[in-house]
Amino acid sequence: MGTSVLSLRIDGELLDRLRDRAAKRGMSVQDYVVRTLIRDDFDERFQSAVEETERFYGPVT
Repeated sequence: MGTSVLSLRIDGELLDRLRDRAAKRGMSVQDYVVRTLIRDDFDERFQSAVEETERFYGPVT
């Protein structure tokens, strides 16, 4: 299994929130995001967020 690079562009407010959450756990932002992505329930939570966003804004085409 190889590795890949994922680059994200996020606004400053969200980055600050991620920094705060990561710092509370003694982690870097990168480690915090990776651990969040590998959680067992991530797929369910992500799908739920997509559905809620689509209900609010309409389907993305």
